[in-house]
Amino acid sequence: MSPAADTNPERPADELPAVAPQLRALRRRASLTLEAASRAAGLSPAHLSRLETGQRQPSLPMLLALARVYGTTVSELLGETVAERDAVTRAADMEPSTAGGWTYWQAGAPGRGMQALRVHVPHGAQGDIVRVHPGEEWLYVLTGRLRLRLGDTAHILAPGDSAHFDSLTPHRLAAADHDGAELLFVHTLLQSPATALCLGPVTGHPTPGETS
Repeated sequence: MSPAADTNPERPADELPAVAPQLRALRRRASLTLEAASRAAGLSPAHLSRLETGQRQPSLPMLLALARVYGTTVSELLGETVAERDAVTRAADMEPSTAGGWTYWQAGAPGRGMQALRVHVPHGAQGDIVRVHPGEEWLYVLTGRLRLRLGDTAHILAPGDSAHFDSLTPHRLAAADHDGAELLFVHTLLQSPATALCLGPVTGHPTPGETS
């Protein structure tokens, strides 16, 4: 069942700002009918209607699902004002970070509905770690060869190859060459720490936004 299913408990009304007008405005901006939006978010039309009229307050999973459907962020759904952000990220401003042998550079602005990284995948790291989580992932191989497993299917991606998949599909990746592989990586919606996105050793239980 979807995490945004109609049976999920709503949060008390005083825990979230009034989001009803914003929910309706963003649905209309996306040119979606009540029926289409509710179906995509895993809600009933009646339940979404109650959210839009303020008769119910959405839970966080519902907000995440609706933000994905409307192509926006939870902050915008909540009507929060976000400071103006520079649309351009300069190469000189991309400071490399490392975790578990992986090297990554933030290639996009923070606080957006997508998280973009440039990643160097070392050979032999995390080859046995499988991740499953909400969202979508897109990756594009720049150099080297990448070994990608989706479910029971294994793929070898060469430079210029890309993959776009639902992150609920069990997946893992590793470099196929001793020199490693470099790729562009985009994850939708959740702004997770980079060390939880394909990078570094796994400790404890997976968190939303972790990938292989």
